[in-house]
Amino acid sequence: MQLVKGKYAMNGIPVLDLVKKYDSPLYIYDTSVMKAQYERLVNAFSKTRVKIHFACKALNNINVLKYFQSIGTGLDAVSIQEVWLGIKAGFEPCDIMFTPNCVSLEEIELGMQENVHINIDNISILEQFGIKYGASYPVSVRINPHIMGGGNQKISTGHIDSKFGISIYQIPHVLRMVETNKMKIEGLHMHTGSDILDTEVFLKGAEIMLETAKNFKDLEFIDYGSGFKVPYKADDISTDIEELGETLSVRFNEFCKEYGKDLNLIFEPGKFLVSESGVFAARVNVIKHTTSTVFAGIDTGLNHLIRPMFYDAYHEIVNVSKPEGKQRIYTIVGYICETDTFGWNRRISEISEGDVLAFKNAGAYCFTMASNYNARFRPAEVLVHQGKDYLIRKRENMDDLLRNQQIMDDNLFISRKTKD
Repeated sequence: MQLVKGKYAMNGIPVLDLVKKYDSPLYIYDTSVMKAQYERLVNAFSKTRVKIHFACKALNNINVLKYFQSIGTGLDAVSIQEVWLGIKAGFEPCDIMFTPNCVSLEEIELGMQENVHINIDNISILEQFGIKYGASYPVSVRINPHIMGGGNQKISTGHIDSKFGISIYQIPHVLRMVETNKMKIEGLHMHTGSDILDTEVFLKGAEIMLETAKNFKDLEFIDYGSGFKVPYKADDISTDIEELGETLSVRFNEFCKEYGKDLNLIFEPGKFLVSESGVFAARVNVIKHTTSTVFAGIDTGLNHLIRPMFYDAYHEIVNVSKPEGKQRIYTIVGYICETDTFGWNRRISEISEGDVLAFKNAGAYCFTMASNYNARFRPAEVLVHQGKDYLIRKRENMDDLLRNQQIMDDNLFISRKTKD
């Protein structure tokens, strides 16, 4: 979203026009930003056999998945349902990496039925799989390198107390299991967490993976996950992808020569590809003054955008209706019946009731984490592609809220008043 001639617009289309057309609250995504981020990542690792798998848990609308498939990405799926979505979106099974955690062998087997790559993240399932299938179906192993990475405890996944992956100290056990069951390990995987600031943390994990890889003789790829940080405000720090690409590419290529084989280098970004592509627009219902605070209450809540309350995540908020108005201090809150604050004491152009506010960085982990809490309908989604806007998800209504509920016979509930 850019400010052009006094109007906030996405790829040339004014945000206010989109809100007028599709109502609010409204999620809006721009494919040109997605493509630019994808190309930036590919170019940074152009000296390797790099493959980018979009982590669809970040934004799983099937039209977004179709777009990523069209520009050449693979897919990172963490549930069998995401696998099925990917197949419906047109991804070939060989381009889908299925990396669930704490699931049953039965769900792993559903992935096998789709012939996708399987990534196993615990000793129990690896052993069950090995005993039952041996070398008949190659698998990858998710390693926990015991590195603290990520901008928040809730999104740090590679430390010693994390539920994710097999401990680096359990590799001897894994090797015995692989040998005993004659398993074929085609890849190694790690993911240290999201919002990684220090590339040295990532490179340390990468080195641990390369050392571990020497123990496995049939590898086809090494998957380094992602966790690349994007900026959330003008002066924010982000991961230097170009620096990381230059350094890691050299080391990875050196390892491939030592290993005697050119391996594929896989990344599975979600936030990096779509966070900055998205804007969430909401209308101001009320301006509420207290003795200490001026609240701007909007027509949405943590049911639609939970990240600020769940992760203490920062989203820049701008007044789309008055981009160049005099700035004042506001606390932006939602309409949910519990505390749902989007931003405390924010400096925003003067807000009036009826104005439209826009949240930046709303492309990742926003709609996908939305709910019907307080029986509120989930919002519509719009995709801006090549200068045109497309409705890719209708706004929910009462029928959607009741769709899967089975209504019991009214005669089963006879009120006390009726009995009397």
